[in-house]
Amino acid sequence: MGKLDGKVALVTGSGRGIGRAIAEKLASEGARIVVNDLDAAPAHETVEALKQTGAEAVACVGNVTAPDFADRFIGTAMSAFKSIDIIVNNAGFTWDDVVQRMTDEQWYAILDCHMTAPFRILRAAYPHIKALHAADREAGREVYRKVVNISSTSALNGNAGQMNYSSAKAGVIGMTRALAREWGRFNVNVNAVAFGLIHTRMTVSTEEAASVKIEGRDIRVGVNAEMLKAHAMRNPLGRGGTTGEAAGGVYLFCSPESNYITGQTIAVAGNLQ
Repeated sequence: MGKLDGKVALVTGSGRGIGRAIAEKLASEGARIVVNDLDAAPAHETVEALKQTGAEAVACVGNVTAPDFADRFIGTAMSAFKSIDIIVNNAGFTWDDVVQRMTDEQWYAILDCHMTAPFRILRAAYPHIKALHAADREAGREVYRKVVNISSTSALNGNAGQMNYSSAKAGVIGMTRALAREWGRFNVNVNAVAFGLIHTRMTVSTEEAASVKIEGRDIRVGVNAEMLKAHAMRNPLGRGGTTGEAAGGVYLFCSPESNYITGQTIAVAGNLQ
């Protein structure tokens, strides 16, 4: 028996990296998963991998910033599993530059992905969350649902070259606090996890990194090798985090033990902020 048996978890950006690790962790505790990725291949690969473990999973492929995505995403959960219990707004990317060189396109692309997309998903989920809570009350059940928004230590401290990303992730914290007040009456816990350096394809050394293609844009990813060394030296744990450790931080807010925790942000960063 897993702690999330029968729960339905929707995880954006879960075809790869941290998102996939989150999906795997929640599935390992019994959750049924709605997997999303920008690209079809990793989304379906993750679905099949989850099914191989005995989990139930379906895919909803597409860009979270598309105007119709939120309705499709929520609709996929309701059609396949008839419920929504956990929403993890994880999808994201960085498109860095210093302020004098940052374009409007860079600014809005990051805000659209990290703030507008979660807002639309949560807005689309509202009528279902309300109806599910009403049904629980009528049946005499006390059920807690979970929203976990992904922020960053860049929101807590700022980061040079990331005005767009730092601003968007700070906005996620405000969104989390506001929704916690709005949805508490539905027994929904709304919290955020602020990741520090987690080792993924987005954070490898720039000497090894390749660009990623997002909506026809070639976005350069990676972290300067010297910055990676400096991070390891400053971090009390002496290293960056793994995707599994990142997923563990999200799971904390999805578990029954978090039923009286809401509106909070925790840093999963090895105590380096």
